[in-house]
Amino acid sequence: MTSGSVRSTPVSHGAAAPAPTGAAAPTLVPPAFAGTNSTPGARRIAAAFASAAAAGRAALIPYVVAGYPDAETSLAAALAAVDAGADLLEVGLPYSDPMADGATLQRATSAALKAGATLDGSVALLRAISTARPGIPLVPMCYANQIIGGGDGRAVASRLAQAGASGVIVADLTPDEGASFESIACEIGLAVVYLIAPTTTPARRAEVACRSGGFLYCVSLVGVTGARTSLPPSVGALVAAARADSPVPVAVGFGVSRPAHVKLLVAAGVDGVIVASALVDALGPAGRDVPALARLVGDLRAAMAR
Repeated sequence: MTSGSVRSTPVSHGAAAPAPTGAAAPTLVPPAFAGTNSTPGARRIAAAFASAAAAGRAALIPYVVAGYPDAETSLAAALAAVDAGADLLEVGLPYSDPMADGATLQRATSAALKAGATLDGSVALLRAISTARPGIPLVPMCYANQIIGGGDGRAVASRLAQAGASGVIVADLTPDEGASFESIACEIGLAVVYLIAPTTTPARRAEVACRSGGFLYCVSLVGVTGARTSLPPSVGALVAAARADSPVPVAVGFGVSRPAHVKLLVAAGVDGVIVASALVDALGPAGRDVPALARLVGDLRAAMAR
């Protein structure tokens, strides 16, 4: 991992910048050509959002790092998050160049890799979570090199699906480049979740939303992951615009770290809230304070009511 791996606007991959003046705007492959929102995985994700909505709340999506600080503890953290109130669970697959991750997730990922985390270990973790808590939709988060590499992504995606994944977030995969992988994901049964950013234009946002499977990941700020003391003042308008454009549920992540943030987002009408760095921080310097993580998940869940 290198410090230069962090970029100031990592999610522009899911929300491409406008074309230069005089150039043609990028055109996405029409949704009829590709799209994963009708897969079994997407249906499981949709059911989780629907169940939360029926209970009068937004869906809570905690994040754990596979293999952090070790395989056994990462499983304990994942199960604790589920038991404390997760509706879905995002599982980060450790990667040496995580360009969307801020300091906390970089630290955890580095520690996991040093402790021996591998793709095999991440697949084993997904399978263990799915076996122990079969009702929870699992959504691994990774990068294109991990899942697609120099091939088409079928081998790794199949392993993730067989281990119990319902969908996958490929942080640096654009919808413009994702049609081939979406077709494979459809065959396998996985939803491919895309991201939008505050800098995404309205037209682009609507196009990306139509291609996202399961839910649309709405990044709350321009930057990398990391717990913040406050969310941008514009986040409410961003949520409203995203929900107006999206045929799938909208979940907001990046910077969300406390119940007050959740209440703000729920008041804005968000369908789901993703919390990552704050939960890793809750585990403490050694990454082993699982009860503290569970308490924070419980507090966040209590703030989800509409």
